Amino acid sequence: MGSALSRLVKMMFARREMRILMVGLDAAGKTTILYKLKLGEVITTIPTIGFNVETVDYKNVSFTVWDVGGQDKIRPLWRHYFQNTQGLIFVVDSNDKERILEARDELHRMLSEAELQGATLLVFANKQDLPNAMSISEITDKLGLHALRQRRWYIQSACATSGEGLYEGLDWLSSNISNKPK
Repeated sequence: MGSALSRLVKMMFARREMRILMVGLDAAGKTTILYKLKLGEVITTIPTIGFNVETVDYKNVSFTVWDVGGQDKIRPLWRHYFQNTQGLIFVVDSNDKERILEARDELHRMLSEAELQGATLLVFANKQDLPNAMSISEITDKLGLHALRQRRWYIQSACATSGEGLYEGLDWLSSNISNKPK
């Protein structure tokens, strides 16, 4: 009986590890989100050429987050980061109405890849603090998220600079990623 209880306690407090890929169009706020989560502060960023990788410890989960640059010339390289990805964070600039359909196309192109079939999707609708930001329902429609019937997904309102919505997104992600290894 004691050993069963001991195992249960270890399982409850064991640190889970998750491999997360964070992508989105350039200037969506991916790097700002990453370092707000990692350091708790906003740092000055420059466009990411290549990637940033950091481990973000939150509650009982250790997220290894790969933040990959979003310039159009870099996007074909995203597929090199797909292997063993459990969670996909797609960051959208809620204020960028001109490129929301481009973001949709990139998202759906990625989600059609075999290596991402089991990945759980979290969309951060970033820059919600801006006065002309699209609503969550408008972004959901424009990204075609309701068409994703075979995938677990969620859209979270966020503001990278204040941190608003970021931890709520991580809570959802950690609760919705399967513990089973791929």
